[in-house]
Amino acid sequence: MTIAQQIITIALCIFGTMLTRFLPFIIFSEKRKTPDFVNYVGRYLPPAVFGMLVIYCLKDVQFLRGNYGVPEIISILVTTILHVWKRNMLISIAGGTICYMVLIQLIF
Repeated sequence: MTIAQQIITIALCIFGTMLTRFLPFIIFSEKRKTPDFVNYVGRYLPPAVFGMLVIYCLKDVQFLRGNYGVPEIISILVTTILHVWKRNMLISIAGGTICYMVLIQLIF
């Protein structure tokens, strides 16, 4: 890749990133009401994504062999308890991930 191509590529990446960051503020200004569809997507998409991630993480777990999915179940319980207790998605995900890694590396 030549220097000119590299500069053009970097410039396009910067433009695409800036466009995706600023466009929502331009389209949905404070003066206009946010469309109901956007509110709906903002309300229901995050839980749907996390539900899909849980299904993806558990798709290869063998509940009838090996450790019977015990580390996964314990980690899901830890994640759920942390989320109900703290109501913080970052703490919940980090706590569940750390719990799973400790269980896999040290116990199972």
